[in-house]
Amino acid sequence: MMRTLFLQAPSFDGFDGGAGSRYQARREIKSFWYPTWLAQPAALIKDSKLIDAPPHGTKLPEVLAIAPDYDLAILHTSVPSFTSDVKTAAALKKVNPSMKIGFIGAKVAVEAEKSLKDAKGIVDFVARNEFDFTIKEVADGQEWSSILGLSFINDKGEIVHNADRPLLQNMDELPFVTPIYKRDLEIEKYFIGYLKHPYISIYTGRGCKSHCSFCLWPQTVGGHKYRTRSVEHVIEEIKYAIKTFPQVKEFFFDDDTFTDDRPRAEAIARELGKLGVTWSCNAKANVPYETLKILKDNGLRLLLVGYESGNQQILHNIKKGLRVEVAEKFTRDCHDLGIAIHGTFILGLPGETRETIEQTIKWACEINPHTIQVSLAAPYPGTLLYKQAIENGWLDQSHAELVDDNGVQIAPLSYPHLSHEEIFRSVETFYKRFYFRPGKVVSIVGEMVRDFDMMKRRLREGVEFFQFLRERKEAC
Repeated sequence: MMRTLFLQAPSFDGFDGGAGSRYQARREIKSFWYPTWLAQPAALIKDSKLIDAPPHGTKLPEVLAIAPDYDLAILHTSVPSFTSDVKTAAALKKVNPSMKIGFIGAKVAVEAEKSLKDAKGIVDFVARNEFDFTIKEVADGQEWSSILGLSFINDKGEIVHNADRPLLQNMDELPFVTPIYKRDLEIEKYFIGYLKHPYISIYTGRGCKSHCSFCLWPQTVGGHKYRTRSVEHVIEEIKYAIKTFPQVKEFFFDDDTFTDDRPRAEAIARELGKLGVTWSCNAKANVPYETLKILKDNGLRLLLVGYESGNQQILHNIKKGLRVEVAEKFTRDCHDLGIAIHGTFILGLPGETRETIEQTIKWACEINPHTIQVSLAAPYPGTLLYKQAIENGWLDQSHAELVDDNGVQIAPLSYPHLSHEEIFRSVETFYKRFYFRPGKVVSIVGEMVRDFDMMKRRLREGVEFFQFLRERKEAC
């Protein structure tokens, strides 16, 4: 067994690059998702170690100091962080020349050959697609030529691509990730603006049956079949986490769409209700009232909902599979039941115009989710949106890394009728018009008055938000 280090490398200050993040970038307010996609293979390998550098403020010299203690380093990478991650790998090799280094993540899953070439021999292998057991077999010392899903550089300096690894069907074969959180992470370092603090996020399944053209994980790693852990397996991990982390105030299920399998979601909810926990999850804006009520009655607090746009044609263009009126009814049902919604929107998708941006801003104010996130359309390699952007000339290669030199998300797509700059500026307009409405201001102030901890948190987030807006102006 190789002594194995799993690493989310130091990057831009405040960079949220963990695999739980839908967009690898700095946020409007400080937020960090758990490195679950690193923790999962780490849980398969005895005596491994996980370092999640960005949220813990771990600097490169601290990582290099322990590098001689390991034979193998596995780094999670992404399009925005790849160049920086290769530099980290080079530094690791310098202090431990015999160390083998492998990269995982959507970027290398779909660009294995290019990634190995761009790394110029510093990275020894990449694990494609679903990589948990691929990494375990490497750590076990198995011959690389026999490991499914592995692309590597052989002794002759040639790049070899082994056959694909079939997607895992029995998800209960995966061990719990929460013991790795306990062993290697300080959970208080993980913040998400719309979740109670401290929180814990886990996956109860992988894959998503929807085919949204922009969505990264189903098109690169998870697939379009929702493969799930058994209800019993999920509840056992929650029971372990309740006992191990008594300070946790909320559990978040980070499955692409937890509500895709409604009977299972209801079954898990009923068990969670018996445990008395507060929980939240990702959902599509089409869950019927009856299911929503069962979830709410059993501890559901918030749904993270990808609305994307208020324009029906754009929703068709991105293959969202959702009608605006269905989303409106869903949102009314959530309001009636007292389920909070964190709504996410994307500007700059195919079909976007000045008029559709205005339509989406007005619509968001009308349906009025509790909080929102406004992102810029990001064409990640491996997605249909990336293919469309290349074919139609929408992607400027100077914007291909998707973030600027400070890790702030930029507008990589533009259209003959809509420039990078207009799309970029519209994000600030969206935020200001949504949050600076009198009703929304009164709601936020009321929330702060009722809860002193929330007051401290919102004041901190307010400072971070205005700092973020200043940095965006500098990026223009």
